[in-house]
Amino acid sequence: MLTNALSRSCLLTLALLVSVLLRQVDGRLPDDKTASKMVMPEPEDAITGRSTKMVVSPTHDVSSNPTVPPFPGGMQLAMFGMGCFWGAERRFWKLPGVFSTQVGYANGYTPNPTYEEVCTGGTGHNEVVRVVYNPDQISYADLLQVFWEGHNPTQGMRQGRSLGTQYRSGIYYYDRKQRQEAIQTKEAYGEKLRNNGYEKISTEILSVSEFYYAEDYHQQYLHKNPEGYCGLGGTGVSCPRGLGDKMKSEL
Repeated sequence: MLTNALSRSCLLTLALLVSVLLRQVDGRLPDDKTASKMVMPEPEDAITGRSTKMVVSPTHDVSSNPTVPPFPGGMQLAMFGMGCFWGAERRFWKLPGVFSTQVGYANGYTPNPTYEEVCTGGTGHNEVVRVVYNPDQISYADLLQVFWEGHNPTQGMRQGRSLGTQYRSGIYYYDRKQRQEAIQTKEAYGEKLRNNGYEKISTEILSVSEFYYAEDYHQQYLHKNPEGYCGLGGTGVSCPRGLGDKMKSEL
């Protein structure tokens, strides 16, 4: 326990130093609260949560397709964290072959968290978008390309002006094939980023955990609020094309 406490103290100190260096991002000097939001909590310290599940509209506000299971046969799922989920969801719902999208919280510790709880950094969750897609019309490799090019995957526990563990870059795979494609594209895109002067990719690639729906007003937020905030911005470096065919031949 003492070792864990010392390790967390060191991480908090490091996070504070990082946020000092990034203070020009929002024009304010960081404090301990800001620094703590950039460090994952220990499971035993996470917010308790609740058993009551979030209730959302069963119909997608853009496509009118279902947002809750069961989804039509043949559909597959993908899940990504790439900063604020408002803009992330919009990037995917526009793609031909995407049947439905939902935003929520995943890969943390707190059951059925609220947005306010996630924003404290005390749940360990990431803001994610779940994508329901038709693999006959769009491939997982195509989704990965949108993911990599749609944000900056080298920024650790932040994305642009958005600071905190809930804004980390993440790919959450549903099967072995998705995992392999995620790793291979990470390696290929990481090389291109390094060649363009960027740091090492910080994206986590993990098995998908339980998906908790975000509050209904977050669903398709930028469709309901076209002038709403979207802090996503890519690096301007394109993801190598042709990876999809290469990976299919290797699987």
